[in-house]
Amino acid sequence: MDTWNRALQLIEDRLTDEIDVRDLARVTMTSEYHFRRMFSALAGIPLSEYIRRRRLTVAAAEVIEGDAAIQDTAVRFDYGSADAFSRAFRSVHGIGPSEARGNSAPLKSQPRLRITLTIEGAEQMDYRLEARPAFTLVGRSKRMRVVFHGENVEMTQFHKEIRDDLHDVIWEYSTTEPEGLIAVSTNFDEEREDGSEFDYWIAAAAEERPSEADLRAHGLETMDVEAGTWLVLSSKDAATESIQQLWVDAYGSWFPANPYEVAEGPELCVVRYDDDWTPTHADLWLPIRRA
Repeated sequence: MDTWNRALQLIEDRLTDEIDVRDLARVTMTSEYHFRRMFSALAGIPLSEYIRRRRLTVAAAEVIEGDAAIQDTAVRFDYGSADAFSRAFRSVHGIGPSEARGNSAPLKSQPRLRITLTIEGAEQMDYRLEARPAFTLVGRSKRMRVVFHGENVEMTQFHKEIRDDLHDVIWEYSTTEPEGLIAVSTNFDEEREDGSEFDYWIAAAAEERPSEADLRAHGLETMDVEAGTWLVLSSKDAATESIQQLWVDAYGSWFPANPYEVAEGPELCVVRYDDDWTPTHADLWLPIRRA
């Protein structure tokens, strides 16, 4: 964990400068993509949000002291204008910097993160690694917003549309693992924050790409997936909370304990059913590579 704590210290050292995530990734000897994903899992908030909160926590002390003009404080903490700084300040603290300077109103503080080793993990985690040849995802996609808490209404509506029109059609293209209908998440905005956007697919994995005529007939799309190794984790049941926990287990437990990092590629989630079509559990497939 020492490398991660050095990265956290680098953030502190550069709160008043531009912070290049590539520098943070180099300190932890990971890729920028993997660093962002691991940070979110370990900290519980996106990297950009943590940096924003820390900047505005430290900036609040300078604002209250009143020695510097708000414009100067804005520039010092890498904001392009006093207006941009004031909006960001208000979004975190609930009041603007001028109000904070003029009274003793309560402010918000984002504590510094420090990653420590906790002695846990006596219970083993079941997983498997799958080396898969290239395959094609066949289905339909929609650009939608990330929702960290509560129902994603766009996703719910999209699933309803697929059930009504295309469920059986897409299923017919399932000719290789992971079998069945797959929920695919890919092409996230760089920050992957609440409210940012990503492409969500309902698809099937096919060994061969269907003909253009077949695709046009049903209004379907394809995504080519390269050959590679996949981490597969299974939930204990099909409850939404159990399925969401798979991502926490992957980034918070499995990756820190194993010599791999997440590779660029789609994230696949497949709900499994018994013979009576009762959902039993879900499998999460993540593309990985040696760190």
